[in-house]
Amino acid sequence: QVQLVESGGGLVQAGGSLRLSCAASGSRFSISSMGWYRQAPGKQRDFVATITNGGRTNYADSVKGRFTISRDNAKNTWLQMNSLKPEDTAVYYCNADGVVYDQYPPKDFDSWGQGTQVTVSS
Repeated sequence: QVQLVESGGGLVQAGGSLRLSCAASGSRFSISSMGWYRQAPGKQRDFVATITNGGRTNYADSVKGRFTISRDNAKNTWLQMNSLKPEDTAVYYCNADGVVYDQYPPKDFDSWGQGTQVTVSS
């Protein structure tokens, strides 16, 4: 099983910046892609950004040019959020998918973190 832990959320004024972090841990595994999603009160969870192990990125139109996703070669991903707007207020969730090798045959996984609150005041 692969666990994800997010950090870095908080309260910021409109126009400000925050950097979210996500660290994966567990038994032997490899990650294919990591991403960020967000859920505002009363709304569904929406895609924000993803990055593959080859470094290919994809962003929601609403965050293009403002947010940047990155990752290392191990088990961490970050979301740099600039020019924040009140509509970016949400709980942000980290997601990762890949393969777990601590069993035979290896098993695919798709894990979520517990979420971190981002609040942007106007």
